[in-house]
Amino acid sequence: MTVRELYAFLNRKIPSALSCDWDNDGLMCCPNENAPVRRVLVALDVTAAVAEKAIREGYDVILSHHPLIFRPLRALDPADPVAKKVIRLLCAGVSVMSFHTRLDAVEGGVNDILTQALGLTEVIPFGPEGEAIGRIGTLSTPVSLPDFAALVKRATGAECVQTVDAGRLVSRVAVLGGSGSGDVEAARRAGADTYLSGELKHDVLMDAPEKGLNLVAAGHFYTEDPVCKRLCELVREADPTIEAITTNSNTVAFL
Repeated sequence: MTVRELYAFLNRKIPSALSCDWDNDGLMCCPNENAPVRRVLVALDVTAAVAEKAIREGYDVILSHHPLIFRPLRALDPADPVAKKVIRLLCAGVSVMSFHTRLDAVEGGVNDILTQALGLTEVIPFGPEGEAIGRIGTLSTPVSLPDFAALVKRATGAECVQTVDAGRLVSRVAVLGGSGSGDVEAARRAGADTYLSGELKHDVLMDAPEKGLNLVAAGHFYTEDPVCKRLCELVREADPTIEAITTNSNTVAFL
């Protein structure tokens, strides 16, 4: 299977029509679309360390959730960290494919995986009109917010979580992996008593009790990284002979 063929397969499985209008993803870097794909490195982010690992260990493709190129590059100047990675990868013959908000929205993507890890049922999409990429579902048994926070830590591997207690039991839970401040009102309107995301802005955290909504922020990385396993599965579905492995791209530590 070639680079172009692998991308075409993944593009069918994770359609670009599901992406938010502001997003930028897809085939980010492609030195040779006809190159054979034997090894794929899957990571949440294309950090410098991930790029160097791919080059050093002979991977043909990096497959990521967060886009390698999100904002337009004005020049391929190695003084710019993103441009430097693009240059290094192009020269080494490594392609990069990124699937961002469409992977949040697609069935079986970031947010479905998060609801499954939490054991939610009656799951449906929620979000602003045209961008219903989040999910909302029900816990089998209502629990206290501290107990739910412990569940989130077990399910995501997060070392710690932020919580805001609105004085309600946790039952109907909205989830949106990554950065979720913009969807708080949509979660409340959808009927959630509790909203879980990766990161939430200070004003959103402060206002939540007055709006009667419990909040949990478990870290951007931890709420999205589980999707990397699913990306590996899709690569193997495309071609079982391709070696696909995940690598931890997290650069954030809690001290």
